[in-house]
Amino acid sequence: MKMKFNKLSVLVVLSTLFVTGCSDDDNAPIIDETPIEEEPPVEEEPPVEEETPDAYENGILIANEGPFNNGTGTVTFISEDLSVTEQDIFNKVNDEDLGNIVQSMAFNDSIAYIVVNNSHKIQVVNRYTFESVAVIEEDLLNPRYFTVSNGKGYVTNWGDTSDEEDDFIAIIDLEGHTVTNTIPVELGPESISANENYVYVAHQGAYGQNNKVSVIDPTTDSVLKTIEVGDLPNSMQWDAQGNLWVLCGGAPSYAAEETNGALVQIDATTNEISQTFDFTTIQHPGGLNIDGNELYYALAGGVYSISTDATELPTEPYIDGVSFYSMTVNEGKLYGTDAKDYASQGDLLIYDLETKTLTNTLAAGIIPTGVYFN
Repeated sequence: MKMKFNKLSVLVVLSTLFVTGCSDDDNAPIIDETPIEEEPPVEEEPPVEEETPDAYENGILIANEGPFNNGTGTVTFISEDLSVTEQDIFNKVNDEDLGNIVQSMAFNDSIAYIVVNNSHKIQVVNRYTFESVAVIEEDLLNPRYFTVSNGKGYVTNWGDTSDEEDDFIAIIDLEGHTVTNTIPVELGPESISANENYVYVAHQGAYGQNNKVSVIDPTTDSVLKTIEVGDLPNSMQWDAQGNLWVLCGGAPSYAAEETNGALVQIDATTNEISQTFDFTTIQHPGGLNIDGNELYYALAGGVYSISTDATELPTEPYIDGVSFYSMTVNEGKLYGTDAKDYASQGDLLIYDLETKTLTNTLAAGIIPTGVYFN
């Protein structure tokens, strides 16, 4: 059977095809062809590196004399929290010995000067790493103590101990690490200290006896005057008012004539004695220290305390029943060294000055003689 289409049917079909095949632009989805700008990558800041302190930056340094006439002196390090103790750190860092005998140590900025008496030299090191910087060996003879003034170093020297006329102060170039000049002084220059104007030298007398303090002008490197104090001045300290306190031990009982010790105050503006406290003939104090307005010294198995504005010496010890080879006071604590038998390892004893109690005992080297704070 044949299908028949009329003209109307054909027109309807064609119209439908036409409508279906054409799209209406108004109804089509709108596509934004504008290119998208990418945001620049965020630059991450590098992590902040915390500075780690050098090995010996925070803590206590102990100068140990070492055996007399043989062997070597050493330096002990104790961490600030007292949890770590390292012996012989100079050898550990530099693979060599300091020399015989380590007498004292002094600081200038990041440099430490280690005075080695019997070896007639000064070891110069970085005080925080203990790496060797230089060795000063020329023009020193039995060096003892070191200080800095007017951009120069000053070192007391006993000279030849059989000659009482050759004692001197060596002047050190702190950049070149050399002795540039010397200042002849009286017998037995020992402790040395400086303020903004002068360098002061206590003449204990080496193997002899003396009773003077020399005043040196660091601008001319000449001795301005000598001040007669008590016999055998052994230590000096500055108070908050700028006065210099000098502790004199007095001649001991085995000397030809035993003499009393004395505590002397020097007015550094006039370089005159402003007051003197005399001990009895049989009293021989040593180890003068200061903390705030309190002076401390060792005497006859005790530690005594006296205010800088006191009018008389104390009669009773502040801490009793102690005997130290050397003592240092710092920030409310007393650091005393025990040399024991002078041949084996010594100790550092730490006391709380407020409670007067022993808080710590730590190992040091042979004959610990000086305590310093790094």
